[in-house]
Amino acid sequence: MLEGDDAREQLDEEQRRTNSRRELSRNDSFEDISPEVGELDPAAVEEALSEDADDTLSLLADLTGATDVKLRELARDLAGRIVVDLARTGKPRVRGVGRLASMPMDDGGGDLDLDASIEAIGLARATGGAPPLDELVARTWTRPGLALCLLIDRSGSMTGARLAAAAVAVAAASERAPQDHAVVAFSDQAVVVKGRTERRDREAVINDVFRLRGFGPTDLSLALRVAAEQLADSRAGRKRVILFSDCRPTAGTAPEEARDLIEDLHIVAPSDDCEDARIFADAVGARFAELSGPSAVPEVFQQLLD
Repeated sequence: MLEGDDAREQLDEEQRRTNSRRELSRNDSFEDISPEVGELDPAAVEEALSEDADDTLSLLADLTGATDVKLRELARDLAGRIVVDLARTGKPRVRGVGRLASMPMDDGGGDLDLDASIEAIGLARATGGAPPLDELVARTWTRPGLALCLLIDRSGSMTGARLAAAAVAVAAASERAPQDHAVVAFSDQAVVVKGRTERRDREAVINDVFRLRGFGPTDLSLALRVAAEQLADSRAGRKRVILFSDCRPTAGTAPEEARDLIEDLHIVAPSDDCEDARIFADAVGARFAELSGPSAVPEVFQQLLD
C-alpha cells in the first residue's frame, strides 16, 4: 500500500503516460474544444456538455492526460470545476436515528444538563458572577455521522468515462463526508490518494485521480482490507465503502473473506459491464447500482446513501 509522499511519487510516474493530439482527435468534438495546440475553448465545452454530457466528460478526462502541457493544465482546471458542480446536484439528505449527546453549551445550544454543570454553576454563585458557557454542559440531539471510503478499480483501462466517473465520485464523496472520507485506487497494489484523516484540498485530490493510469490485475480482497483500515478509527455512526469495479478478481485471496471487515458495502459498476458485479454484490450482501455514465454518479450516490 502506498500513502502520502509515496503515493504522490507513484502518481507522478504514471503521469508520464500521456495522450497525443492524434489520439485525442479520435473524438469528434476534440477539434472544436481544442482548435489549436495549447488551447481549450470553454464555450465549446459548455455546448458539448449540453449535447452529450457523458461523452464530453470522458473527453475532458482524457485531455487531463494530454501530451500538450498547456492543454493538460487547462483541462484539469476546467474538468475539476465541472465535476465539483456536477457532484453538488446530488443533494445529500440527513437520515438516521438521532441520539442524545453531551457537548459544551457554546457549541450550538441544546438543553442545560444541570447535573453535569452543577460545579460551574456553584462556583459562579459563590463568586457572584455568571458561569462561562464553555464550562456548562448541554444535552442535544445529534445525527449519526457518515464516513466514506471510495475504492476505485483501476486495474483495466483508466481513461475516458471511467476516469471521469472516478473524478465525479471523489467530488461527491467530499460533499457527503467532507471531514471523514478516504479515496483509494487499486489494482494488485493500493494507492491511497487521500487518507481518511488527511486534510487535502478537494481540487488536489481530483487532480490526482485524473493522473491515474490503468494497469495490473484486480485484487478486490486487498481493496476491502485497505478500506476497513481507513475506516477503523472513525467515530462516525455510519461507515460505508463504495466500490467502483466490475468485480472480476484476478489476484489475491477470495474477496468474500474480506467482506466481513466492511460494515456497509456498496458496489457500482458500468451498466454495459455489470453482471459479475451484480452477482458478487448478491453473494456478499452488498447494495448494488449500475452506472450509465459519469454524469449519473450523483444520482447513484443518492440511490445508495439516502
